[in-house]
Amino acid sequence: MILQDKVALVTGGTSGIGRATALAFAQRSVGAASRREGKLNEVIAFGAAGAKVVFSGRRDAEGEKTAKLIRETGAECLYVHSDASKEEDIKALVLHTVATYGRLDYAFNNAGSDGSFKPLHEQLIEDFDNLMAINVRGLFLCMKYEIQQMLSQGSGVIVNNSSTSGLVAFPETSLYVASKHAVMGLTRSGALDYAKQGIRINAINPGPIATDFMARAADQWSIPSDELGSMVPMGRIGQAAEIAQAVVFLCSDAASYITGQPLVIDGGYTAS
Repeated sequence: MILQDKVALVTGGTSGIGRATALAFAQRSVGAASRREGKLNEVIAFGAAGAKVVFSGRRDAEGEKTAKLIRETGAECLYVHSDASKEEDIKALVLHTVATYGRLDYAFNNAGSDGSFKPLHEQLIEDFDNLMAINVRGLFLCMKYEIQQMLSQGSGVIVNNSSTSGLVAFPETSLYVASKHAVMGLTRSGALDYAKQGIRINAINPGPIATDFMARAADQWSIPSDELGSMVPMGRIGQAAEIAQAVVFLCSDAASYITGQPLVIDGGYTAS
């Protein structure tokens, strides 16, 4: 088990990529989660991780479902109700993690929002404020308190969930694109701040992945769901577990010389 007895924190872990990553961190044997979660975790490319997992979110029913899936693998986990846009919630989340398990080795900052899809001049200032509060301010708060704990330990790894929209742009998504570019700015600058202090910070940049977000985007762009795969060079939409395994890799010692970098996982979409 590559992360055995380490402690991992996942924000936004109640569904989609967050849930798949919480399961991947916790997984104690190859294939155990795939038998329980079907397509969401069907790709087990990196083997068993074996970490203790704390995950957060605002939807308690979905949180309990994630916890049940993790515990069925024999792993330890803790669900914490938390709003990523609120400083007191984030501070309490990190403190609760350390109080329960004694340390914080890995953090996957996944909580985020997609906002509304429309041309820039039609966007409302309220939409801007709400999106930035979660995607940028929330990420800053997560990093701030996670790094404080990791500095006290002398080690740690942070992975931030950006997007291909953190590297390129798409029409009618100006606020989302701006927020995800900000994620890359925080990732790179943070990585430089702590490169000599035992803390690595990277980002994943998913492309089209089978999640609720992708379904909403396809609906707003009037793209039939069965045509999404044809837009990707590999001919299919990615699965949440493929992103999860990339997060586990970046946290592992196999990625020990990687920091301040985006890892694009998009089936070749941005290359085309």
